[in-house]
Amino acid sequence: MTKLGVDEAKAAMRTIFPETPLQLNEHLSRKYGAEIWLKREDLSPVRSYKIRGAFNFLRKAIADGAKDRTFVCASAGNHAQGFAFVCRHFEVPGVVFMPVTTPQQKIDKTRIFGGQYITIKLVGDIFDQCYAAARAHVEETGGMMVPPFDAAHIIEGQATVAAEILEQLPEGATPDLVIMPVGGGGLASGLSGYLSDVVAKENFIFTEPTGAPSLKTSLQTGSLVTLPKVDNFVDGAAVARIGELNFEMLKGFSPDQVLLVPENAICVTLTEMLNLEGFVLEPAGALSITALEMLGREKLAGKRVVCIVSGGNFDFERLPDVKERAMRYAGLKKYFILRLPQRPGALRDFLNLLGPEDDIARFEYLKKSARNFGSILIGIETTESGNFAGLHERFEAAGLGYEDITENEILANLII
Repeated sequence: MTKLGVDEAKAAMRTIFPETPLQLNEHLSRKYGAEIWLKREDLSPVRSYKIRGAFNFLRKAIADGAKDRTFVCASAGNHAQGFAFVCRHFEVPGVVFMPVTTPQQKIDKTRIFGGQYITIKLVGDIFDQCYAAARAHVEETGGMMVPPFDAAHIIEGQATVAAEILEQLPEGATPDLVIMPVGGGGLASGLSGYLSDVVAKENFIFTEPTGAPSLKTSLQTGSLVTLPKVDNFVDGAAVARIGELNFEMLKGFSPDQVLLVPENAICVTLTEMLNLEGFVLEPAGALSITALEMLGREKLAGKRVVCIVSGGNFDFERLPDVKERAMRYAGLKKYFILRLPQRPGALRDFLNLLGPEDDIARFEYLKKSARNFGSILIGIETTESGNFAGLHERFEAAGLGYEDITENEILANLII
């Protein structure tokens, strides 16, 4: 990747969509005492930066004589949508392989973006099966695979984000800190490579979801690692193995520069940015903003910080789960198993222990006549996290048997 190549890709990209805005966010800037700039990749035509790499890959391939070949990708998310949009732009045939389990909304959006130029094939229950089918299709038909991140032209395309940032900052200004999400590493390797002569190496911050620490684990080990399992909640960044070329470009960074962001903390950001700013972000799109809270005001104060907002393809059917996770992370909602005596008035006595700001969000109880005590599942919401400390004290003083199961992942997933 060269700066000239990236700049040429950026210029060519203007034929398909305008540059995404770089916005100084007043809310976040006040919160952290810094200049917090958001690069809004959620405002691209496909609501993610993935269109950039796909465009550059197909542009280069067509220039090299691949116009008559069928392009192929395997993806259930943003890469598929960017790929489909670009195939329609260049009027070339494309085949998108998706797992059978892909939500219908994502299938429909990919079909809309690609129109008549796209064929969608649903294969396998998981991505690995889908990807294997795509590879087999390429070998059988002589098609051309368009990878999501592990290719030089893809990285060059994603690096156009950095080229735009330098143009959009105030004249003469450069970032003191750049925070970006990492999935397979296409954006991270392109961005850090392009900005390497204007941003000190230690001032790049990479963010991964806690449940998919592919880059951090590989940097700690000193070689590429395939994670045995990942948490797919942050589906846009839940990658078990970072790309080979991407890791080659990122292996010089310290593992301490990779922040692991809890999935539930991301939910707090999603709800905050939706309620306060009107931003509709997907979990991966909120990674870099969530990292601000982890870094804290003390580390950020007075600095010019650029955060990459990497995507806005959010399925609103997930909103109840996001709200639930956000409240639990903020300490505003807890679940308890209570052991109450089976006698008249026992429930009334318990209700009197609740504070004025405590609200029952869930209640399940089945009386069993052969027992002296019964178990109750109860969910309680409150307005201040400190209210639960007082509630626990009242439970103890009343001699109430209880267990807080909020952070018990097995029980919480089963019951909640």
